[in-house]
Parts: sequence; C-alpha cells; structure tokens
Amino acid sequence: MKIAVPTKQGNSIDEHFGHCEFYSIFTIQDQNVVDKQILKSPQGCGCKSNIAADLAKMGVSIMIAGGMGNGAVNKLAEQNIAVVRNCHGDVDVLVKEYLAGNIKDGGANCAAHDEHHNSDAHVCNH
Repeated sequence: MKIAVPTKQGNSIDEHFGHCEFYSIFTIQDQNVVDKQILKSPQGCGCKSNIAADLAKMGVSIMIAGGMGNGAVNKLAEQNIAVVRNCHGDVDVLVKEYLAGNIKDGGANCAAHDEHHNSDAHVCNH
C-alpha cells in the first residue's frame, strides 16, 4: 500500500492539495512505513493536472490531505484513491496516526478553492 501526502517545507501537510510544493509518498508493509519518496508537484491546480493518474501509476491508494476541492476529490476517486481530508501537522506523524487507526476522513471539502479558511476546518477527526 502507498499513501500520498501533499507537503510543504518543514515536513508539514500542505493545507491545499492543489498548491503543495511536493508529495510525500509512503510505502507501507505490515502497517509500517518502509520507504518514503518525494514527488515534485506539477504546476497548476491539482484537479487540472495529471497528478491523480501519476499517483495511481505509482501505486498510491490513499491521500491524506488538508483542504481539497470537489474537482480534486473526484479526480482521485476516478483513480481509486481514497481521500482523508481536513488534516494538519507533520506528515510522518499523520501517516503513523492513520496506520494506528486514529485518523478518519474529516468530511468537508474546500468550497471552490476558498481563500478564507476557518482554522478549525483543517483538523482531522481523531
């Protein structure tokens, strides 16, 4: 299994999937992280790029994300990539918490790339 996380400098999850600096790609075996790779983010918005198909080709089946518009959620779903939204924090910690069963999808998407985010809107349900 592989998990992708939109990431920004400082190893933090980027709160907007389509504008991240890069993706951290975690390879999971027996509920443990065995490898971590970096995939540079394509230019432009995530829902208008080929990132979903590229991630699927790499074997990614789960995206742990901060904010994400409906277009991006739909593109990822078309590639059979499940989305866990509304997360924030260190990407390594988030993946470990997800594997431990402590993180579930937060539910709401960004409203058409709204620039004014509620600070509580990007917290995973723990």
